[in-house]
Amino acid sequence: MRKLKRKKIQIAILGVSAFLLWSFTAPQNDKYFEILKNLDIFATMYKEVNANYVDDINPNTIMETGIDAMLSTLDPYTVYYPEDQIEDVRTENTGQYGGIGAVVGEKYDKRVMIVMPNEGFAADRAGLKRGDEIISINGIDVRQDYDKASQYLRGQASSTLMLKLERPGEGQLDIEVELETIDLPNVPYYGMISEDIGLIKLTGFRENASKEVKSALRQLKKEGAVKVVLDLRGNGGGLLNEAVNISNIFIDKGELVVTTKGKLKEMNATYKTLNTSTDIDIPLAVLINSSSASASEIVAGTMQDYDRGVVIGRKSFGKGLVQRTMPLSYNSQMKVTIAKYYTPSGRCIQAIDYSNRNEDGSVGKIADSLQTAFKTTNGRTVFDGGGVAPDFAVDQSKLAPITMSLMQADLFFRFANEYTGTKPTGEVASEIVVSDQMLTDFQIWLADQELNYTSELQEEVVKLRESAKAMGELNKIEMQLADLEAIIANNLEVDLEKSKDEIRYFIKEEFVSRILLEDGALEASFEVDQDVKKAIEILSDQSQYAQILKGN
Repeated sequence: MRKLKRKKIQIAILGVSAFLLWSFTAPQNDKYFEILKNLDIFATMYKEVNANYVDDINPNTIMETGIDAMLSTLDPYTVYYPEDQIEDVRTENTGQYGGIGAVVGEKYDKRVMIVMPNEGFAADRAGLKRGDEIISINGIDVRQDYDKASQYLRGQASSTLMLKLERPGEGQLDIEVELETIDLPNVPYYGMISEDIGLIKLTGFRENASKEVKSALRQLKKEGAVKVVLDLRGNGGGLLNEAVNISNIFIDKGELVVTTKGKLKEMNATYKTLNTSTDIDIPLAVLINSSSASASEIVAGTMQDYDRGVVIGRKSFGKGLVQRTMPLSYNSQMKVTIAKYYTPSGRCIQAIDYSNRNEDGSVGKIADSLQTAFKTTNGRTVFDGGGVAPDFAVDQSKLAPITMSLMQADLFFRFANEYTGTKPTGEVASEIVVSDQMLTDFQIWLADQELNYTSELQEEVVKLRESAKAMGELNKIEMQLADLEAIIANNLEVDLEKSKDEIRYFIKEEFVSRILLEDGALEASFEVDQDVKKAIEILSDQSQYAQILKGN
């Protein structure tokens, strides 16, 4: 092993020497001279810092910091992956990993808990439940140590783990769980959302995504769907060819989906559909939000450019760049932007300013002078430069401050864990009802919990007080501020009453998640999902649907 390391070091030194030799012989006007000159400067600087800096330097940390800083001057998507992150990259790209098949998270008091068993996988089969606290794994204490627990919950398939759990109402349990290859689906859910409308939830563009969408569509049509909603919200993208194939489900063979243009000629390409469509006529609504990116935007943009479907929600993320993963030495990798992509109308939806974003991650306002207009097949005007703008924008309803605080403090989760009264039951989400008694029990239970929350108005008053103090004018408005603070002070009982419908829903969602897992939670959300409601409204009115796509 020592000889191998010495050999690698010798090769590295020879490589640096070659760089230095080239730097003396390359022409001054040659771009490569500038590259090699700066590599020489960098190496010399690193050598001097390492030799002279007052404290010992961790070479991995300082180099990764330097690499990350260098790449940050390019775009957010050109990134470096050291060897210890490669497994995470593989999971991200393939959706496969060795694990128990459950979402595990750090909840209240830093407890390591089962958040959601994935239906049909090892954790679910072994009987693990939402709300189980993991005490130890194979005898190793992992209480309040999420990082350690995550490490032990992944590993070689077919091996087994012995988990000691603390389950609400049952005490400590020992459960054996088998590690298996977890192959995350691209379509975790599809189902009917009305008598004749089906919904397909697409969360990734990994391998076989198009096959999963096609299979879901065919099954929904068997169940009576004559219209369909494709939900791309929160989908950060993936494989470009899967975006092309998914578009092909709804548009016919030979249609242009995306064009890529890069610095190198081999990066310039056009991607057209290769197969006969699955259904070229079925009315379609595509849901997007500020987290719909890359491949999601290709699909949404293609449906919009061909007037194939109505796009509903909020403006997408604005990532019109194509990346390729490239191997580096010592098992490291980098993902580098190699091209920009353009939708069929010719627009690039890449956000012009990477840093100018709203709090929800959506693209900030772009001046009209910086945008170019393009036309869809039917002559509708669409714009480049900042994501895909929906045909129907749906404002995201804001939760009351009390509700937000209850969620952030995990109090709905805790209540479900500790509740000893009559719990709701049901085989589908619509059958699970939170009674008035349970709502009253929640309010009584909440009185014993620590809860601090601040309304937006209260936050503005705090800012006003701080500004007045900084300007030396606080004494002039101190009394008025005190009166105003008293008027807008929180009243827990009043605020709970005002927001009881929101609170009732989130209590229901918590129990639905425990009974019916992720599918049930999604179905419960349809009751309050404004995007889904708008999609149902538009698809149910075919005259309105047709007028939108005609540009009227």
